[in-house]
Amino acid sequence: MAIALKTRAWWRATLAMCLGSFLVFINLYVPQPLLPELQDTYGVSTLAVSFVMSAATLSLAGALLVFGPLSDAIGRQGIMRYSLLLAGSLSLLLALAPNFPALLTLRLAQGFVLGGLPAVAIAWMGDEFDKRALVGAVGLYIGANSLGGISGRVVGGIVADMGGASAAFTTVGLMTLAGTVLFWRLLPPSRAFTPRPFHLATAAADLYGHLRTPALLGAYALGGINFMVFINQYSYITFRLANAPYQLAASSLGLIFLTYLSGTLGSMLSGRLAARLSVARCMILGVFILMAGTAITRADSLALIVLGLTINAFGFFLAHSLASSWVGRNAQRARGSASALYLVFYYSGASLGGFWLEPFWLWDGWAGVTWASWVLFGVTLAIAVWLRRVERRQQAE
Repeated sequence: MAIALKTRAWWRATLAMCLGSFLVFINLYVPQPLLPELQDTYGVSTLAVSFVMSAATLSLAGALLVFGPLSDAIGRQGIMRYSLLLAGSLSLLLALAPNFPALLTLRLAQGFVLGGLPAVAIAWMGDEFDKRALVGAVGLYIGANSLGGISGRVVGGIVADMGGASAAFTTVGLMTLAGTVLFWRLLPPSRAFTPRPFHLATAAADLYGHLRTPALLGAYALGGINFMVFINQYSYITFRLANAPYQLAASSLGLIFLTYLSGTLGSMLSGRLAARLSVARCMILGVFILMAGTAITRADSLALIVLGLTINAFGFFLAHSLASSWVGRNAQRARGSASALYLVFYYSGASLGGFWLEPFWLWDGWAGVTWASWVLFGVTLAIAVWLRRVERRQQAE
């Protein structure tokens, strides 16, 4: 029998999934406020140290294509449990990394195992919850994503101020292992899962079909390019604010990521705004807000920089939420793989942003980063305008 909304079983299962989501993203993002310290510790360039983030997001993107189909054949519960266990163990090893290549290798491995839970979480809930229960649980699960990302950066920054980057990795690793024990106990056994044989040819045909659908490809590109700029802006702003005249400590750099909270508001309002303006128009609005927020960050005032980042987060998550829902609406078949492919573009974009922004950073510092950002936001604005034309045609039909 499917789990019904707001029953004891629903609360227990939803708490388990939210905890799992929180643990994934606290591990994924804990190094971001530590980048200036890691750069000094290992004596590498800003581009090289940005790979600490890029390696994890890139391998996570690849993991989504592995764990999703694998879970259809062997089950989802074990994948979620053991991926969290391995992720926490790898955070403890990161604290002991003897050199920079070892650090990158461990982050690459950690990103891959972190992909285990997000690749199958929604599918697990779809198996076990009834329709009304699923909607409520997914909303809380996505909220835990952003909370984990914020917490990883804040906790990492505060602990690093007291004991360095190694202490930050150790703290998050121990938190993850403790949380995994609780996750293991809270997660109820699967009752509705039916194993299905995996057919590589069918899965490949579905992915190829999605990539040949222009309306889907546009949303994939919009989400991936926007995230490519947005997430890496935060990496480069830590370098700017760690230097004179700001010289912020790691704990203060971690607090900068509280600006993400406006993104939660953007996600929450996206449905209401889309009902009034249309999905594509709201994507256009989101890109314009990103461009405006980026302009404000050029100011010298720390308060205005924080304001610009706050505006950026609102615009990004507004566009991201609606691009993701656009995929669900426009996929004619295999919606699960269509959504997974969106996340592959999304995290792959995050991995590639350093390659685009680094030359502009070396050329003109933060001003160069803003110019590079506007170029790509111009591309996503053009994509959003084209998707509006697609939307009009669909409405006419």
